[in-house]
Amino acid sequence: MKATLAPFSFTSLPYRTNSSFRSPSLLLKSPSSASLTTAARGSVALKATTSTEALREGIAEFYNETSGLWEEIWGDHMHHGFYDPDSSIQLSDSGHREAQIRMIEESLHFAGVTEERVKRLVDVGCGIGGSSRYLASKFGAECIGITLSPVQAKRANDLAAAQSLSKRVSFQVADALEQPFEDGKFDLVWSMESGEHMPDKAKFVKELVRVAAPGGRIIIVTWCHRNLSQGEETLQPWEQNLLDRICKTFYLPAWCSTDDYVNLLQSHSLQDIKCADWSENVAPFWPAVIRTALTWNGLWSLLLSGMKSIKGALTMPLMIKGYKKGVIKFGIITCQKPL
Repeated sequence: MKATLAPFSFTSLPYRTNSSFRSPSLLLKSPSSASLTTAARGSVALKATTSTEALREGIAEFYNETSGLWEEIWGDHMHHGFYDPDSSIQLSDSGHREAQIRMIEESLHFAGVTEERVKRLVDVGCGIGGSSRYLASKFGAECIGITLSPVQAKRANDLAAAQSLSKRVSFQVADALEQPFEDGKFDLVWSMESGEHMPDKAKFVKELVRVAAPGGRIIIVTWCHRNLSQGEETLQPWEQNLLDRICKTFYLPAWCSTDDYVNLLQSHSLQDIKCADWSENVAPFWPAVIRTALTWNGLWSLLLSGMKSIKGALTMPLMIKGYKKGVIKFGIITCQKPL
């Protein structure tokens, strides 16, 4: 989970009566502008702007404060690991870090990414640049990473310099929904656990599509809520309450499902759209994070890192509960932009 955000809006999602969109979190709307006075419309706009700025600042501050702790304990890959389902093997710290690398490799394999096609790539929500440096080295490609956190961007650039990668890899503070890149720039558009921070999923997908080169691949790996069953209009109240509690700690807007992402990609006439539920493959991750936090070194580092880190640690059991109850899903969604 990494710092990237964009303007606060759910209203731009394409709603069709025959669509499979049934998630209320994606269909929240402001009062009709036709029914509002000029002053009222101005008030709504101001409130939305304030909410956007507060959420953006909250995410940046969260990662400014917590990224150092994460790196110290878990290294520079700020995302889940990929494990064999039902594995009973107790992994060492190095085993969990290997699982994080495996997550990258499994994502590339699922998307069918080949080395000869990747010359330039963007890491949307780059954290401290672990994926960026790994992918740039693997493909011999140029990579740009973006994040909301100045602390993350600086640390990522410092690590790239230390690994003699500065000529190929760079990082900057930028908004994921207003990316400072021209159209069709990247052969691979990579988003590893940043989509959950996006309050406007439609614009998020639109930007990923915009910056992808013709023939380029888009890979979104993200936290989702379960797909709604036929006839369901909302999550159950207890499910929504669980997600709301997680949102407060991790600075997340409303969640969506993998079905929602598929429909958004289909609206752009993209090719080879496919998705998978990897919830079983990431099941060992959060218990491992908790075990690490409960060591003497982990507890001491946690206390020193600040209140946001402590609140994050206390919320981890809710993530485990969400996965066990089937409310939270770990999804990969990928597609190709037509030539």
